[in-house]
Amino acid sequence: MFSKFFVAIVRWFDTSVGKEQTDDSHKIDWIRVSPFLGMHVVCIVAPFFVGWSWTALGVAAFLYFIRMFAITGFYHRYFSHKTFKTSRAGQFVLGVMGNSAVQRGPLWWAAHHRHHHIHSDDEHDVHSPKQHGFMWSHMLWLMNRRNFATDLKAVPDLAKFPELRFLDRFDFFVPIVLAVGLTLLGVGLNAYAPQLHTNGLQMLVWGFFISSIILFHGTCTINSLSHVFGSRRFKTTDTSRNNFVLSLVTLGEGWHNNHHHYCASTRQGFFWWEIDITYYMLVMCSWVGLIWDLQPVPARVYERLKAGKTAEKGANAAPSITLPELPEISLPDTDPLVMLQRQTVSGAGS
Repeated sequence: MFSKFFVAIVRWFDTSVGKEQTDDSHKIDWIRVSPFLGMHVVCIVAPFFVGWSWTALGVAAFLYFIRMFAITGFYHRYFSHKTFKTSRAGQFVLGVMGNSAVQRGPLWWAAHHRHHHIHSDDEHDVHSPKQHGFMWSHMLWLMNRRNFATDLKAVPDLAKFPELRFLDRFDFFVPIVLAVGLTLLGVGLNAYAPQLHTNGLQMLVWGFFISSIILFHGTCTINSLSHVFGSRRFKTTDTSRNNFVLSLVTLGEGWHNNHHHYCASTRQGFFWWEIDITYYMLVMCSWVGLIWDLQPVPARVYERLKAGKTAEKGANAAPSITLPELPEISLPDTDPLVMLQRQTVSGAGS
C-alpha cells in the first residue's frame, strides 16, 4: 500500500516512474489525480479570497485563447496528425506551448488521440460516450490508471526526439514555470501599477488555475459533446458531429464530423462559413515561415459532396465512400500515423 502511495506521489513529477495498470477496469487513482482535482477546488474557493480585476480576467482570457490554440493547432493538428511541417526547434516550441495548457505531454496527448481515431466509438475507444457514457468520455477516462502511461509505439515519429520525451516525462515543469511567472507578474503589477488592482495570488488563481480548468473542459467537450450533439455531414463509422457552438469554444475543433471524415487536413472547417480560428492562425504562422506545407482538404471531398455521395441525411445515410489509395509512404504499414492516413482516404471514421 505504501509503495503504491509513494509511486503515485512521485508520478506527479516524473511520469516514467513505476509500472502502469494494464487491466480493463475503470478504477481511478485518486492519489495520482489529486492535484488535478485540487485545481478544481482552487477555482471554486480561491476567488472569494483573492477577488477579481479586469487585469486578471484579461490575462485569464488571453491565456485561454493562446493555449487553446496551442492544443488545437499544435497538440492536435501537428503532433497527432502531422497536417503541416515545421523545424525541429519549432516543433519543440510547439510542444512547450501545448504543455503549458496542463494537458500532459505532447507524446501522451498524441498517442491517445491517434488511438481514438483508429478505434473511434468502438469497444477500444477509451473516451467514447457511446461506449462509456458522458462523464467517462468527458474527464473520468484520464483519471483511470490504465490511461496514464504514454504508448510510445503509437508515436514513433515523435518518440525519437529526446526533447519531446523530456517534456512528456516531466509534464509538470512547464505549467509550474507558467504559474510562477504569473505570480511574479501579479507581484510586479501590484508594486509598479497599483491602478490595475491585481496582485500575485489573484493573477495565479485567475491566470493559471481558472484559465487552465476552463480550457481543459473546453477541450474535453470534443470527446464528449461533439459525439452527442450536432449535425452529420459525412457518414463515418463513429458518432462524430459538427457543432457550431463548440467550434467557437475550441477555436475550430467543433467541426468534428468533418475532421473524422478527413483528418489529414490542416483545416477542419471545410467551408468559409465554418469558423476555424485555429486554421486562420496557422495560416498566419505559415506567412512568416514558422510552419509550412499545410495540408488542404482534397478537391475530391468537395466533388463528392457536390454530387451528394457523402452526405448523411437523417436515417438515410449515404454509403461510405472509397477514395484512391495514398501515395507510397516511407513509414511501415503498421505505423499508427499511416493507419490514420489510410483510414482517411478510405472514408472511414478517422
